[in-house]
Amino acid sequence: MAQTVESQRPGENAFLPRNDPPRVVVLSSSPRRNGNSRRLAEALAEGAAAAGHAVDLAHLPDHIGGFLRDCRECRGADGQCGIDDGYRSLFYKKILPADAIVYATPIWWYGTSGILKTCIDRIFCYIANSQPDSAEIAARLQGKRAALLMSAEESNFSARLAIVQQMQELCRYLDHSLVGLVTGIGNRRGDVDQDPTGPVGAARELGRRLFEIRSTDYKLATERPAGVWDDGRDFPGYWR
Repeated sequence: MAQTVESQRPGENAFLPRNDPPRVVVLSSSPRRNGNSRRLAEALAEGAAAAGHAVDLAHLPDHIGGFLRDCRECRGADGQCGIDDGYRSLFYKKILPADAIVYATPIWWYGTSGILKTCIDRIFCYIANSQPDSAEIAARLQGKRAALLMSAEESNFSARLAIVQQMQELCRYLDHSLVGLVTGIGNRRGDVDQDPTGPVGAARELGRRLFEIRSTDYKLATERPAGVWDDGRDFPGYWR
């Protein structure tokens, strides 16, 4: 039987269980189809598929041909985004329906790849007030799970912190739960397979557990049990 997840479809009860498999989109943002962040993306996709989830692995360079522009200058007469590339199809067919979004990026100059930043930037085209169905789109964007995969040449932990912070703020804004991240160290193609910390296996396991992981962000007024593990649920296991 397919695993159920909370529905995020507009107009439906947000707590009504669905019987179709959870949908996962993995956004691979390296231009190298056989690079290290792509290797992590494939491993996570394998784990998610093995758990029975419906998985799309998207190679962003195939879909994105331009940066975010001034919407006041390039929107069509119908209010739709006028940038003529594959992003619209990617957004409507893969990102918007997904229950979990996985971001995979190499660390370039201590930030995400430019094409992943562009992918995130262009969400604005569809939630701006000038977009005819922006309210519906904004509703469908909320409540998803998210994960982050990074490949880095250096093991310096601080090299990845800016990306982690960006992702945490993005998830806060979109009301997404960031349930885990994996970093693999490597430069040449396939180096992450030799990383002794096992990032490829960790990415695969993170994919398998995407919808099982409990993510907590306590505030002073949050009601919580005295024992962290009392309810038997797992907390994020892959913050590396």
